Amino acid sequence: MVVLLAGVLSPGQLSFADGGDSLYQLGSGDIISIQVYGEEELNFDQILLTDAGTVSFPFLGEVGAKGKTAKQLENIIILGLKDGYLINPKVTVSVIEYRSFFVNGEVKEPGGYPFQPGLTLRKAIAVSGGLTERASKTKIFVIRDRDPDKQPQKISMDAPINPGDIVTIEQSFF
Repeated sequence: MVVLLAGVLSPGQLSFADGGDSLYQLGSGDIISIQVYGEEELNFDQILLTDAGTVSFPFLGEVGAKGKTAKQLENIIILGLKDGYLINPKVTVSVIEYRSFFVNGEVKEPGGYPFQPGLTLRKAIAVSGGLTERASKTKIFVIRDRDPDKQPQKISMDAPINPGDIVTIEQSFF
């Protein structure tokens, strides 16, 4: 059983950069904590969201978290626990570790890196060791994790990078 929340905005409508952690949409690879006040057996400090973006929770089974904010996931769990398990559950969901972002192409150390709030393309390049001598400074693209079509978009150095994004730096032709 996968529990879903009706009326959720589509994945492309909100991003981490748009409004901070309160609008951050959970996805595969995020590590979250779930705390239910007064119910120690329902507290989990580190839960890795599955490839499908779900989390297994006592009494509720697989709960769909992908594309939801922490607050929306809290509400799903509260509603599920109210349905025959607890009278007035108090639930807190927190993001412990964001999923990685990826940099490939003409950087010194391509790969996946842990996301940090406030990340821009300029910072992502720095984290990946900087540009190589052959790197183009104009042919830089990102595939947004939240983009259902996964289309590369040209971006500037100060553009925000979100968890799950894939940055590609092309080679410059002299």
